[in-house]
Amino acid sequence: MIPAPQRGDEVWHSGTVTGVGSLPGQDPIEAARFVLGELSVPHLPELPARGAHADLAGRGAALLADLHVDLQPSGWRMVPRPSRDGRRARDLLLRDLDAFEEAGHAAPPDLLKLQATGPWTLAAALELHRGDRVLADHGAVDDLAASLAEGLRLHVADVQRRFPGTTIVLQLDEPSLPAVLAAHVPTSSGFRTLRAPDGQRAREVLRTVLAAAEKTVLHCCAPDPPLALMAEAGAVSFDGSLPYDEDVLGEICERGTGLLLGVAPTTGTAPPAVRAVVETVGRLRDRVGVTHLTLTPACGLAGASPAYARAVLARLTQAAQELAT
Repeated sequence: MIPAPQRGDEVWHSGTVTGVGSLPGQDPIEAARFVLGELSVPHLPELPARGAHADLAGRGAALLADLHVDLQPSGWRMVPRPSRDGRRARDLLLRDLDAFEEAGHAAPPDLLKLQATGPWTLAAALELHRGDRVLADHGAVDDLAASLAEGLRLHVADVQRRFPGTTIVLQLDEPSLPAVLAAHVPTSSGFRTLRAPDGQRAREVLRTVLAAAEKTVLHCCAPDPPLALMAEAGAVSFDGSLPYDEDVLGEICERGTGLLLGVAPTTGTAPPAVRAVVETVGRLRDRVGVTHLTLTPACGLAGASPAYARAVLARLTQAAQELAT
């Protein structure tokens, strides 16, 4: 049985547009001004062009409380004490928050979305001190989830202090969740794959981290996203151009789950036409019965040119306005 959504679904409705998280460029002030000026639901921009300290794993590691990481040639690794790399990742996050506060001080947003790497994707990305992935160790996954939940609680509280009248929504990014559930994540050696958690275990770990915020959404840009499990967040976000279970989508939407639908490619020379987006959403409404949804790109826009990123979000805004009438 699909659980009823617990939080976050009431903030997503037709006529709204948001980004998934990442944007091109390296200037946090410019990125903050862009999302505040162009999006009906602005989000804290992520700028992975600055390097590994600002990518999906690095930003996730920066949010851990009382756990430490270091950047190795193989990627991010858990270490017993603070490191220069860990401080660098946290410094970039704080710089982004300061830039967003400066850009939004004059006209704070009514709604603001924060993004963070989800526990299963982070466990698949980080290595233990001895070299295997965190995902390989049941206890290490629990410790990681608890640390991430505490770090996110503090993160949300910090942003709320900066914007006291703003409603904060926390998005967990779980691009590796389907691979984790299908036991397709390789070990560090690459000779075998790691055992998958059962459904209840996967749900419990997600619930631990989702408890960090009152309103949450879970994003997955991989094919066949586990929508029933993602509905734990109260709102789901996925790439509508990839395979997904329409029956499950219809069922969770009937239960009130919020929907953020990726309807535009993340790269290209020109975004889709407004009419094409409207027709795509119309077909989905006919098949599944979805009535309210927020439009997004398929995933983050870090790989796009600045011109394409601006154009695609402007085009989605036009489509959302037409769908809302």
